[in-house]
Amino acid sequence: MSVAPTQAAKIMEEKADSLSSHEVISLLLSGALERVSQAKACVRDGNETDKSVLIAKLIGIINGLRQSLDLGAGGSIAVNLDKLYAYMEDRLASCTDAEEMLALTEVGKLIANVREGWEAIAEDKSCA
Repeated sequence: MSVAPTQAAKIMEEKADSLSSHEVISLLLSGALERVSQAKACVRDGNETDKSVLIAKLIGIINGLRQSLDLGAGGSIAVNLDKLYAYMEDRLASCTDAEEMLALTEVGKLIANVREGWEAIAEDKSCA
């Protein structure tokens, strides 16, 4: 397997000029979930080379999400997300080979929960 761009990255490239900041974060979260799935497949298949690249890319996406936080304006939600993203980065960077699948599953669930909350924000704004 060669590491290809995520669907989210393709959309971001195609629509870069027209995406809202909310949509960019949604795409980053989707891209992170794509990378989790791809990395888990590599762990299952024993593909060490691509697995390492994918985990590094996943950490990069999480770092991008973390850097996008406005800790001053975001209050406790931003602070908590910062801590959660830091935990995810550390979990992925420090796990042993034996616990990679568990770490990827855990991080995937956390990202899915953040994405669910993020998408709910969009729904609330559209109903207002």
